[in-house]
Amino acid sequence: MRRKNPYREVYALGQHISLSAHKARRVIDQIRGCSYEQTLMILELMPYRVCYPILKLLYSAAANASHNWGFKKTSLVINKVEVSKGTTVKKWKPRARGRGYPIKRIACHIRIVVQDISWYEDDENKEYLLYLKKMNAKKKKKHEDMTYYFMYNSGGLWDKK
Repeated sequence: MRRKNPYREVYALGQHISLSAHKARRVIDQIRGCSYEQTLMILELMPYRVCYPILKLLYSAAANASHNWGFKKTSLVINKVEVSKGTTVKKWKPRARGRGYPIKRIACHIRIVVQDISWYEDDENKEYLLYLKKMNAKKKKKHEDMTYYFMYNSGGLWDKK
Protein backbone atom coordinates (compact mmCIF):
# COMPACT_ATOMS: atom_id res chain seq x y z
CA MET A 1 0.00 0.00 0.00
CA ARG A 2 1.26 3.47 -0.83
CA ARG A 3 1.83 6.16 1.72
CA LYS A 4 -1.18 8.43 2.16
CA ASN A 5 -0.77 11.87 0.73
CA PRO A 6 -3.19 14.34 2.35
CA TYR A 7 -3.47 16.43 -0.81
CA ARG A 8 -3.95 13.45 -3.11
CA GLU A 9 -6.94 13.69 -5.38
CA VAL A 10 -8.21 10.60 -7.13
CA TYR A 11 -10.39 10.91 -10.20
CA ALA A 12 -12.48 8.93 -12.64
CA LEU A 13 -13.07 10.13 -16.17
CA GLY A 14 -15.99 9.16 -18.37
CA GLN A 15 -15.69 10.16 -22.00
CA HIS A 16 -18.23 10.16 -24.83
CA ILE A 17 -21.21 9.62 -22.54
CA SER A 18 -24.36 9.93 -24.61
CA LEU A 19 -25.92 12.78 -22.62
CA SER A 20 -26.35 16.49 -22.94
CA ALA A 21 -23.82 18.47 -20.89
CA HIS A 22 -26.58 20.81 -19.73
CA LYS A 23 -28.67 17.94 -18.34
CA ALA A 24 -25.61 16.40 -16.65
CA ARG A 25 -24.77 19.72 -14.95
CA ARG A 26 -28.26 19.82 -13.45
CA VAL A 27 -27.44 16.70 -11.42
CA ILE A 28 -23.74 17.45 -10.89
CA ASP A 29 -24.54 20.73 -9.10
CA GLN A 30 -26.46 18.79 -6.46
CA ILE A 31 -23.57 16.46 -5.51
CA ARG A 32 -20.60 18.81 -5.59
CA GLY A 33 -18.96 18.99 -2.14
CA CYS A 34 -20.96 16.13 -0.61
CA SER A 35 -19.57 13.03 1.05
CA TYR A 36 -19.39 9.73 -0.83
CA GLU A 37 -22.22 8.05 1.08
CA GLN A 38 -24.48 11.10 0.87
CA THR A 39 -23.85 11.32 -2.87
CA LEU A 40 -24.81 7.68 -3.38
CA MET A 41 -28.16 8.29 -1.68
CA ILE A 42 -28.82 11.47 -3.67
CA LEU A 43 -28.05 9.82 -7.02
CA GLU A 44 -30.09 6.68 -6.31
CA LEU A 45 -33.18 8.71 -5.41
CA MET A 46 -33.06 11.22 -8.27
CA PRO A 47 -35.43 10.38 -11.14
CA TYR A 48 -33.11 11.42 -13.99
CA ARG A 49 -31.50 9.19 -16.61
CA VAL A 50 -28.23 11.09 -16.14
CA CYS A 51 -27.78 9.67 -12.64
CA TYR A 52 -26.79 6.16 -13.73
CA PRO A 53 -23.58 7.10 -15.64
CA ILE A 54 -22.61 9.52 -12.86
CA LEU A 55 -23.19 6.78 -10.28
CA LYS A 56 -20.95 4.40 -12.25
CA LEU A 57 -18.22 7.05 -12.40
CA LEU A 58 -18.52 7.68 -8.68
CA TYR A 59 -18.13 3.95 -7.97
CA SER A 60 -15.07 3.92 -10.21
CA ALA A 61 -13.48 6.92 -8.47
CA ALA A 62 -14.07 5.32 -5.04
CA ALA A 63 -12.61 2.02 -6.24
CA ASN A 64 -9.55 3.86 -7.59
CA ALA A 65 -9.10 5.61 -4.25
CA SER A 66 -9.41 2.47 -2.14
CA HIS A 67 -7.39 0.15 -4.40
CA ASN A 68 -4.59 2.45 -5.54
CA TRP A 69 -4.13 4.65 -2.48
CA GLY A 70 -5.75 2.75 0.39
CA PHE A 71 -8.32 5.43 1.22
CA LYS A 72 -11.48 4.44 3.08
CA LYS A 73 -14.66 4.95 1.09
CA THR A 74 -16.44 6.41 4.12
CA SER A 75 -13.95 9.30 4.35
CA LEU A 76 -14.17 10.40 0.71
CA VAL A 77 -15.58 13.76 -0.36
CA ILE A 78 -16.48 14.91 -3.86
CA ASN A 79 -13.88 17.62 -4.37
CA LYS A 80 -14.45 18.62 -8.00
CA VAL A 81 -16.85 17.57 -10.70
CA GLU A 82 -16.42 18.79 -14.25
CA VAL A 83 -18.74 18.35 -17.20
CA SER A 84 -17.51 19.35 -20.62
CA LYS A 85 -19.15 19.18 -23.99
CA GLY A 86 -18.09 16.23 -26.10
CA THR A 87 -18.51 15.39 -29.75
CA THR A 88 -21.71 15.82 -31.70
CA VAL A 89 -22.55 13.23 -34.35
CA LYS A 90 -24.76 14.65 -37.08
CA LYS A 91 -27.01 12.33 -39.07
CA TRP A 92 -29.80 12.77 -41.58
CA LYS A 93 -33.10 10.98 -41.14
CA PRO A 94 -35.11 10.45 -44.32
CA ARG A 95 -38.50 12.15 -44.30
CA ALA A 96 -41.45 12.48 -46.65
CA ARG A 97 -41.05 13.78 -50.23
CA GLY A 98 -37.34 13.09 -50.35
CA ARG A 99 -36.40 15.52 -47.62
CA GLY A 100 -33.93 14.99 -44.82
CA TYR A 101 -34.24 15.85 -41.14
CA PRO A 102 -31.07 16.52 -39.12
CA ILE A 103 -30.43 14.47 -35.96
CA LYS A 104 -27.75 15.50 -33.47
CA ARG A 105 -26.33 12.90 -31.09
CA ILE A 106 -24.74 14.93 -28.30
CA ALA A 107 -22.09 13.49 -25.94
CA CYS A 108 -20.26 14.85 -22.91
CA HIS A 109 -17.21 14.13 -20.77
CA ILE A 110 -17.56 13.89 -16.98
CA ARG A 111 -14.68 13.95 -14.51
CA ILE A 112 -15.27 13.23 -10.81
CA VAL A 113 -12.46 14.07 -8.36
CA VAL A 114 -12.63 12.67 -4.81
CA GLN A 115 -10.41 13.53 -1.86
CA ASP A 116 -9.77 11.76 1.45
CA ILE A 117 -10.72 13.92 4.46
CA SER A 118 -9.51 11.61 7.23
CA TRP A 119 -6.21 13.52 7.34
CA TYR A 120 -8.07 16.79 7.96
CA GLU A 121 -9.84 15.41 11.04
CA ASP A 122 -6.71 15.96 13.19
CA ASP A 123 -6.71 18.88 15.63
CA GLU A 124 -4.45 21.18 13.59
CA ASN A 125 -6.38 20.57 10.35
CA LYS A 126 -9.91 21.01 11.68
CA GLU A 127 -10.30 24.50 10.20
CA TYR A 128 -10.21 23.19 6.64
CA LEU A 129 -12.76 20.49 7.45
CA LEU A 130 -15.08 23.04 9.06
CA TYR A 131 -14.66 25.26 6.00
CA LEU A 132 -15.72 22.38 3.73
CA LYS A 133 -18.77 21.64 5.86
CA LYS A 134 -19.77 25.31 5.97
CA MET A 135 -19.50 25.64 2.20
CA ASN A 136 -21.55 22.49 1.74
CA ALA A 137 -24.24 23.77 4.12
CA LYS A 138 -24.31 27.15 2.35
CA LYS A 139 -24.75 25.44 -1.01
CA LYS A 140 -27.62 23.29 0.26
CA LYS A 141 -29.29 26.28 1.88
CA LYS A 142 -29.11 28.21 -1.38
CA HIS A 143 -30.86 25.41 -3.27
CA GLU A 144 -33.52 24.96 -0.60
CA ASP A 145 -34.47 28.64 -0.73
CA MET A 146 -34.96 28.65 -4.49
CA THR A 147 -38.58 28.80 -5.53
CA TYR A 148 -40.14 28.77 -8.93
CA TYR A 149 -41.62 32.26 -9.11
CA PHE A 150 -43.97 31.63 -12.00
CA MET A 151 -45.63 28.60 -10.43
CA TYR A 152 -48.62 30.46 -9.07
CA ASN A 153 -48.83 33.15 -11.71
CA SER A 154 -50.31 31.80 -14.90
CA GLY A 155 -49.67 35.21 -16.47
CA GLY A 156 -49.76 36.01 -20.13
CA LEU A 157 -52.84 36.30 -22.28
CA TRP A 158 -55.35 34.56 -20.01
CA ASP A 159 -54.98 36.86 -16.97
CA LYS A 160 -56.06 39.96 -18.86
CA LYS A 161 -59.72 40.95 -18.79
